[in-house]
Amino acid sequence: MKNLVSTDWLEKNLHKVKILDATWHMPHTKRNALVEFSKNHIENSIFFDLDKSSNQNSSLPHMLPSKEYWAETLSNLGIKNSDHVIIYDNSDVLSSCRVWYNFLYFEHNPNLVSVLDGGFRKWLKENKNTSHTLKSFSKSNYQAFENTEMVLSKDQINLNIKNKKFELIDARSEERFKGIQPEPRPEIKSGNILGSKNLPFTVLINEDNTFKKKFELKSLFTNLELDPNKDMAFTCGSGVTASILGLANSIISGKNPVIYDGSWSEYGLK
Repeated sequence: MKNLVSTDWLEKNLHKVKILDATWHMPHTKRNALVEFSKNHIENSIFFDLDKSSNQNSSLPHMLPSKEYWAETLSNLGIKNSDHVIIYDNSDVLSSCRVWYNFLYFEHNPNLVSVLDGGFRKWLKENKNTSHTLKSFSKSNYQAFENTEMVLSKDQINLNIKNKKFELIDARSEERFKGIQPEPRPEIKSGNILGSKNLPFTVLINEDNTFKKKFELKSLFTNLELDPNKDMAFTCGSGVTASILGLANSIISGKNPVIYDGSWSEYGLK
């Protein structure tokens, strides 16, 4: 599993891979990812709209779509099953990790989907080439499958409160987890899922937006005093930053991430 690639690696392989800008911003930021992309992006990249590629029939944000809808979305972007896909973002919530998770869920070869370590911020800081030209591409015939073991429902979360089969780790800030800070979505109450543990995604990330070293990540998970005999699953506000924990755990363990898709947006509804 090739979870991460460096900015230097991508610069050398710019025309050998498919590059997706998967920037997504929290609604309260009032930032428009597509407008930002049209003004400046990594050369040869394609904009990937997380919301439009998600389940359009759900009232919850960016839930997993059907495999047919996912296949159609990727086909329309000219992405093939054989492509090595590099995903980056310019987001405060490292939204590329959620799109990485989606690719794995729909069974893209795990060795052929990677997140750009450090994202667009690091790319810009290193004065690497950018563009405002929009790339054209031919439609492909992408085939999608599903690994349903990588996603959890609210019922499975509630069952786990009783039988404690897996450890549930929440990526939100400590203030939101403890209910001290209100949720950014007004229809959501404060608090956390009974029995879950808190590991804010921000502690996994260095100042330059890269992931911390494997031994550092391992130490952060160890500090949670998890049961080593239980698997891990991840939750957050709406399934985006949970994927950051999922990627970090994959770096440590090589395992696929397991995400509660509805996360607190579903569980915390008033």
